[in-house]
Amino acid sequence: MNLYANRTQAGEKLVELLQKKTFTRPLMLALPRGGVPVASVISEKLKIPFDVLVVRKIGYPGHPETGIGAIAEDEKTLMVGPFHHSDPRLLDVILEEKSEVRRRIDIYRGGRALPVLANKEIILVDDGMATGVTAIAAAKFLKEHGVDKIFLAIPVAPPTDDKYLSKYVDEVICPHRPINFSSVGAWYDDFEEVSDEEVSDYLQKRHLQNLDPSI
Repeated sequence: MNLYANRTQAGEKLVELLQKKTFTRPLMLALPRGGVPVASVISEKLKIPFDVLVVRKIGYPGHPETGIGAIAEDEKTLMVGPFHHSDPRLLDVILEEKSEVRRRIDIYRGGRALPVLANKEIILVDDGMATGVTAIAAAKFLKEHGVDKIFLAIPVAPPTDDKYLSKYVDEVICPHRPINFSSVGAWYDDFEEVSDEEVSDYLQKRHLQNLDPSI
């Protein structure tokens, strides 16, 4: 039996946990595209402004679902494991993902800069976590921009020790850690891919609700 009907229900579960915490200068950043519907629910319920932070997973050449690294908005490359940048196949993948990072920033923010990050409590949201490499890349980016604390809010993740994550985030908020975790999508009834148009719609809705962090 799956844990969530869809990303909306996953967001509602995270609301239950987040509303028990006290934040002084919160800002929510969603990892697009899947994290955006989840963050939208939290933002609406808890009145926390949100935006997107673009991070792209680097997949192993020929096996894109196997994450071996990630690239954040500054286009710095974070690699995990014994993978060599000199591999021409890997170089091609990295160049493609950097291009995709730039494309998504342009579509989602249209030249608008990220909100001010310094001294903020960041709630970093995704629809789940498998390897954690994209979350770590995002957290490293945020730390370099002077954030105060990082709370990683994810609906489902493997039952692994969070010691490696604790180097980058202050707290992991995750209601479900299934022992038989296989993939994020396996725990949703509806895990349809979120489109660029849907992301833009969520961001526009946020603006209309006066939850835009740039206002």
